[in-house]
Amino acid sequence: MAPFTSKDFTQRMERAVAQAGEAGLTGLLVTPGPDLTYFTGYRPTAITERLTALVLDRDHEPRLIVPVLERPDAAAAPGAPAVTLSGWADGADPYATAARLLDPVGRYAISDSAWALHLLGLQQALPGTSYTSMTATLPMLRAVKDPDEVERLAAAGAAADAAYLDILGVPFAGRTERAVGADLAHLLREHGHSQVDFTVVGSGPNGANPHHEMGDRVIQRGDMVVLDFGGLKDGYGSDTTRTVHVGAPTAEELEIFDVVRRAQQAAFEAVRPGVTCQEIDRTARRVIEADGYGEYFIHRTGHGIGLTTHEPPYVVEGERQALLPGMCFSIEPGVYLPGRLGIRIEDIVTVTETGGRRLNNTPRDLHIVA
Repeated sequence: MAPFTSKDFTQRMERAVAQAGEAGLTGLLVTPGPDLTYFTGYRPTAITERLTALVLDRDHEPRLIVPVLERPDAAAAPGAPAVTLSGWADGADPYATAARLLDPVGRYAISDSAWALHLLGLQQALPGTSYTSMTATLPMLRAVKDPDEVERLAAAGAAADAAYLDILGVPFAGRTERAVGADLAHLLREHGHSQVDFTVVGSGPNGANPHHEMGDRVIQRGDMVVLDFGGLKDGYGSDTTRTVHVGAPTAEELEIFDVVRRAQQAAFEAVRPGVTCQEIDRTARRVIEADGYGEYFIHRTGHGIGLTTHEPPYVVEGERQALLPGMCFSIEPGVYLPGRLGIRIEDIVTVTETGGRRLNNTPRDLHIVA
């Protein structure tokens, strides 16, 4: 895919400044991590105690505070033409440099990933300033994706789908969860992922822990196996879950699986602009509660995805944010019976002008593995 251009980064920064103004903020302080990557394409080689921050406000051009020794890398970032670099050298006070660029009584949103060391240093240098977390004040800052971002997420989803279809052909019974997880990680990389963030392989009773990841339990015939995996491809995330069964399932297992499948489908069909995030959660939950498994659905229905695999919006009770075209998030209801089994089905979905589009497209039925 074509790389993002300086114009793309400029437009993102302009939108952010406008949103900050609407929220009553002076501006934004963007520190290393997904926010800085989003606005400049700059990924410092090491996120350290040295202060690095992009300053965005309505009265000035974007300025990037950067250690002098890292200035060449910052200047080579794709968004660098849109920002002015302001360097500081080891032995100097980085907060004095920052103080010259900030409103002494300003109120700023600061990246969630900012070091407490840096926030405290800014407060000491500019006691009249105040700060709030980016997610608390501007939760939709990166939530609405442009078409290029959606297609990157779609490509990441397709790569994860290909890894899933391949893993169906490997033996499960008699092998450890860790071995199957290693196969999954290898397949994700084989299909283009530069980074594997997680591989959940929860077999039998371990499947009742939604974040079990993988261990040394040997998978047995008769096990349900939850496979949840994802990472980054071309800088954007994948995250999908399918539940498989080793050998023939029981009638009860088929029944519970069908409850989760119907809940996931109902939630997907509810996606359209204007519907709130909590209503998608409620839709999935109603199906599961109606069949008597409500107490075993123990997590939110979904989370946003983009440069990271978990970000706003969150599909959970109490989140009244209305869906907007371009939002991308997971729909992943599940049922977890302690000591017995877990079942989850997860797709990444993007909101279109008229409904929803799945970015994962492997079958959602119960696949039998060997």
